[in-house]
Amino acid sequence: MSKINKLALFPLMLCFFAMGFVDLVGIASNYVKEDLNLNDSTANIFPSLVFFWFLIFSVPTGMLMNRIGRKKTVLLSLAVTILSLFIPLFGNSFGVMLVAFSLLGIGNALMQTSLNPLVSTVLGGANLASTLTFGQFVKAIASFLAPYLAMWGATGLIPHLGLDWRILFGIYFVVGILAAVLLGITPIEEERIEGKPSTFAECFKLLGKPIVLLSFLAIMCHVGIDVGTNTTAPKILIERLGMSLNDAAFATSLYFIFRTIGCLTGSFFLRVMNHKVFFIISVVMMALSMIGMAVGTSKLVLYIAIALVGYGNSNVFSLAFSEALLSVPEKQNEVSGLMIMGLFGGTVFPLFMGFASDAIGQIGAVIVMAIGVCYLFSYIPQVKH
Repeated sequence: MSKINKLALFPLMLCFFAMGFVDLVGIASNYVKEDLNLNDSTANIFPSLVFFWFLIFSVPTGMLMNRIGRKKTVLLSLAVTILSLFIPLFGNSFGVMLVAFSLLGIGNALMQTSLNPLVSTVLGGANLASTLTFGQFVKAIASFLAPYLAMWGATGLIPHLGLDWRILFGIYFVVGILAAVLLGITPIEEERIEGKPSTFAECFKLLGKPIVLLSFLAIMCHVGIDVGTNTTAPKILIERLGMSLNDAAFATSLYFIFRTIGCLTGSFFLRVMNHKVFFIISVVMMALSMIGMAVGTSKLVLYIAIALVGYGNSNVFSLAFSEALLSVPEKQNEVSGLMIMGLFGGTVFPLFMGFASDAIGQIGAVIVMAIGVCYLFSYIPQVKH
């Protein structure tokens, strides 16, 4: 790796931290609900906006990268993100927060689509999956910190600023500016795109390539299981063990703890272990988790099941994304847009899980997630790089 490439890794990792800002929408929507006396269905508009913008902006961002380059696209995503964090500092009315969360979702769609290929530019094919996994670990740190920063502000420790829980936006606003400045001054050489930029039709035509389509579906399953576990794990504890919601909420924290551990250790294992072997181990862990969540009736079994899916699902995105990217090297920007559009699985899976759980209880939701795990078993032959 060249000296410039090594220097580029720090600002890129700081950009991954900025990518995690989008996860503040969970805690922030709860505070907005309380501040504005909203009902649940209205408050849930804010988090749902995030997945909507992935559907709309992912492929156009891949096309934009062909025109202005990957680094400039990441800088644009940071600019949109910084603006989204700046707006709530002046108020928290429904309209203001709607605009802020929309911009946060748009900025994150731009960033998720452009940052991963930019890492590929810096590293080439070397250690791409492990570096993307480490980036997901850095992203998780921002996700973890958001609730604690909001609670710190809400306790009134800094009343003279008048920001209460919104100090979260102020802190991430400053970090976002730092990430943009450091990336802006870091030299990164990008290969010129030969020929005419791809059209929408040409982008979607790439789904005709088996590896692209299968990787797209793998990412849909990964995100669906991710969002599905966060939603369903507490409900399983309530249904099977009679826990209160406050006690059962620990299940979500447990999932994130093991997902974060999985990202950190996975970045090492993917450097020293065959990728296919590691993917098989990950999917087997997820399968065991589905069995545990389907039939478990004790706290220990259910907690182990939640931990297993947290660790097992932590590296699926990086592996599927890097397989697709490295398999079509001449169309990485377009492929990245299609892969990030797969994050829309976070909307599709919970929808079907809701119908299934209403019909036969939480085991129905587990069955829907298990279908996603079964698909990931079929994806094993595609893991070659």
